[in-house]
Amino acid sequence: MNYYLYSDNQTNGPFSLEQISQKLASGQIGPETPCCVEGATEWQALGQLIPSTPPAPVPPTPAPSARFGHQKYLIRRKFFKLFGEAFHIYGPNQELVFYSKMKAFKLKEDIRLYTGEDMQTEVLTISARGILDFSLAYDVVDSSTGAKVGALKRKGLKSIMKDEWVFMDADDREIGLIQEDNWLMALLRRFLTNLIPQTYQGEIHGTRVCTFSQNFNPFILKITLDFSADTQGLLDRRLGMAAAVLLCAIEGRQS
Repeated sequence: MNYYLYSDNQTNGPFSLEQISQKLASGQIGPETPCCVEGATEWQALGQLIPSTPPAPVPPTPAPSARFGHQKYLIRRKFFKLFGEAFHIYGPNQELVFYSKMKAFKLKEDIRLYTGEDMQTEVLTISARGILDFSLAYDVVDSSTGAKVGALKRKGLKSIMKDEWVFMDADDREIGLIQEDNWLMALLRRFLTNLIPQTYQGEIHGTRVCTFSQNFNPFILKITLDFSADTQGLLDRRLGMAAAVLLCAIEGRQS
């Protein structure tokens, strides 16, 4: 027995049951696709006409590790937040890949990264080692394994005039820097206007690996994180993402 299918505003077929099964498996059609038996005149949903038709496949939810595989991200501070701070992190297709929340009323800053706003799956923790220190270090830990990814340290006195952070590995060895674009722009932001968007360059062992670019918006802080320069895979994306969130949460307060 053969079947006709109605899709893309036209009648297609006839198809054998095996051919229909292949189309279902590939996602070209679904159980709701109109279908008619060859020689008949009545159209029915494919799932009703062929009861054994399996449901359309549901795309699997990306694993947390796969969410770090994009070249570009947009970090956006949540505008209405009474306590603490929160950030939405979007992938290149404007899909939400992470949600970050800074816990309120904590003496030591504590930031968590989740796969969604429901905060059911925690991915990273970013924890300050001390309180109110210009040279404060933040440990970045993978929540699924408990293993330390690395650390980020703010260069205290230098960051008063021009923001500068240090990338550190899991053993606290300095492996790279994050620096604000240039002295002139930094001074203009501090003493003239904070409406000039900030740009930071990240490097590992002297090789540029990422860029953090603030989008001009006087009301909602947005930062674009671009890993496309890291063609050698020198920077752990988890550490790079933690740096972007910290730049939004810590340096973004001066904007």
